Amino acid sequence: MDEVCIGLLTMLIFFILIFLASAIKVVREYERGVIFRLGRLKGAKGPGIFFIIPIFDVWRRIDLRTVVHDVPAQEVITRDNVPVRVNAVVYYRVMDPEAAVVEVEHFQVATSQMAQTSLRSVVGQAELDELLSEREKLNKKLQKIIDDATDPWGIKVSAVEIKDVGLPPDMQRAMAHQAEAERDRRARIIRAEGEMQASQKLQEAAAEMNKSPGSLYLRTLETLSEATAEKASTVILPIPIELLRVLQRFGGDEEK
Repeated sequence: MDEVCIGLLTMLIFFILIFLASAIKVVREYERGVIFRLGRLKGAKGPGIFFIIPIFDVWRRIDLRTVVHDVPAQEVITRDNVPVRVNAVVYYRVMDPEAAVVEVEHFQVATSQMAQTSLRSVVGQAELDELLSEREKLNKKLQKIIDDATDPWGIKVSAVEIKDVGLPPDMQRAMAHQAEAERDRRARIIRAEGEMQASQKLQEAAAEMNKSPGSLYLRTLETLSEATAEKASTVILPIPIELLRVLQRFGGDEEK
């Protein structure tokens, strides 16, 4: 009889230990435990240790850390009828663990689907040039749309970044030709501006030399020095215009 009592007592202690073990729960600093008692929401517990009533209570662990979700590439046609392939990344976190459990089933999947549909909608309303040059504006627009949609679920979307925009090969070639033509146009403008500035400077220099004939002779001697510096066999000697005028004047006097 004593052995039977001891056995029953041992089993009772064993079940009590199991009961206590199943009643004690621990969550980390970045986690919360959402508890349901007989189907009713009791609230979120944690961080640290808390107790539940086995059989009566059911709980779910929710991670509060920021989630980096990679949105799969989406085939989209822009407003100017250009087919593109766009992917993005969404940064979000759970702000209200109770709403994340009660208001939506599988909030991770719901947020992913919302990001995909929003990405297609926003890119479809933008032109290709806007998609390539004003990506920051589209990122903010996407972030606001997704954040407003997921706010009732207790989700906070902190950022959305469009990572890559894939263009069809023919569009890539057309853009390459356009960029080459734009670079050629800029080069021509720069050369024309340089020639215009050089002509203006030469005109100013000629005007200054015309005021002082001696400077023109000095320039002529400097040119001769530069021409004979490399031991050239042929030397071209320029005759100043003033000398020709003097000779012409003497010639006219002799005819008289």
